[in-house]
Amino acid sequence: MSVATAPARLRRRPALATFVFVVTAAALGVVFGPASLSVGDIFLELLDRLPLIQVDSGLSEREAAILWQIRVPRVVLGGLVGAILAISGAAYQGVFRNPLADPYLLGVAAGAGLGATLVIAAGGDTTGILLPAAAFAGAVIAVVVTYAAGGFGKRRNSATLILAGVAVASFFTALQTFVQQRSADTVREVFSWILGRLATVGWDEVRLLLPYAVASVIVLLASRRLLDVLAVGEEEANTLGVRAEQVRLVVVAAATLGTAAAVAVSGLIAFVGIIVPHAVRMLFGSSYRSILPLSLLAGAGFLVLADLLARTVLSPGELPIGVVTAFVGAPFFVVILRRALGGQQ
Repeated sequence: MSVATAPARLRRRPALATFVFVVTAAALGVVFGPASLSVGDIFLELLDRLPLIQVDSGLSEREAAILWQIRVPRVVLGGLVGAILAISGAAYQGVFRNPLADPYLLGVAAGAGLGATLVIAAGGDTTGILLPAAAFAGAVIAVVVTYAAGGFGKRRNSATLILAGVAVASFFTALQTFVQQRSADTVREVFSWILGRLATVGWDEVRLLLPYAVASVIVLLASRRLLDVLAVGEEEANTLGVRAEQVRLVVVAAATLGTAAAVAVSGLIAFVGIIVPHAVRMLFGSSYRSILPLSLLAGAGFLVLADLLARTVLSPGELPIGVVTAFVGAPFFVVILRRALGGQQ
């Protein structure tokens, strides 16, 4: 091995490690579930779907339907949602220079919660497109209001946006609470959505989320070098020719678009956008050129495994996936906070 090629190989190791993690998580998610399916039969069924290969998997028609219409789309959806929440959290942490920022920082969660609550309270169809559309619209409106309330031009900075996000989130949460009190019979269903869920009826949710996810990821990955420049400070970035306000607007818009779409199909899943980027940062360094793509992969694997626990621990019952991520994320958050406070002493 030559000295010239060593750095390139070292850079490949984190990507390879996270890729293996995602593949392993996806394999476990497909193999295990409430319905017992043979590992060998699943492998042959997957092999049979490859071009130019025909084998008899041994799965019955019912078992094949469970695999392709329930288990595989759920794993894919979990991977997409986890990837979006993780990369959006990393982007928010970079653009606001705040290690505790998450994808819900600017009111996305409160806005989506209000939109979903309005549909549920009104007796709308919660199994169709109406619920995710209302959640998506609420999330986007909340962030737009936050950005408008955060000031204009030079008066708008990271601190004012965060404060505006807190105020908007509190207001939208108050509205949601009022609606819930007026429709007490819907509280159980509202809380079921708020705690997060990845239950699917097929590939519809994946098709709904995919275009927003792709657009968001492309923009965020294209901005990762600019986030490294912003890490030195906004004034310094401006002197280097990087327009901090413009970069912030683009990154926030892309992260919000992806987060709103993810929340619309999954409900509110906490801590993914905090713990995954921090785990990546602790393992592989602080450059956003690495943090964003690695968070994308690690977030997908993490949420697939969390969903696997959610649907198997109490089988045939199911835990809300938000409970699983909070159970893992809350202690991790405490560790991060202690490390941050220790570094200030």
